[in-house]
Amino acid sequence: MELKTKIHAEDNQQELVITREFDLPLELLFKAYEEPEIVAQWMSTNVLKLENRQHGGWQFETRDPKGNVVFRANGVIHEFLPNERIVRTFQMENTPYPAQLEFLEFEALSEETSKLTMKIIYKSRDMRDQMLKLPFAQGLNMAHNKLQDIAGRLNPVHHDKEK
Repeated sequence: MELKTKIHAEDNQQELVITREFDLPLELLFKAYEEPEIVAQWMSTNVLKLENRQHGGWQFETRDPKGNVVFRANGVIHEFLPNERIVRTFQMENTPYPAQLEFLEFEALSEETSKLTMKIIYKSRDMRDQMLKLPFAQGLNMAHNKLQDIAGRLNPVHHDKEK
């Protein structure tokens, strides 16, 4: 099965370009990145901090059933333009991976569809290639599928169609 979230990695570059089209209005797609309660649902993590403003910080954490931290990531939001763009750093704690820079661009395709384009810049080409060896694409696609489902339930047009 083809993944809906596309990852493009050019040879000899230290970046990835990730694209995904959603059956969501632009405002709902952006809200799924802006509202801590929604982020927590589609990312299956706890949102410890999400300061949606320039120089704001964010921190996410996932624990196993015994309460042990299995994932923690954090960063700084450098630019926050509602329904347009988020520029942030991303760093996983307790891993050998250094911080990366992420540019998230949100675009309306129609009244009911939108597109997310993420450009991620890694410290080196080798770091990017190491990341690509992880089940990164499948995990991101699963998270985006969940985002589509959860945010789709918030869409009044979606509810009208179900009645």
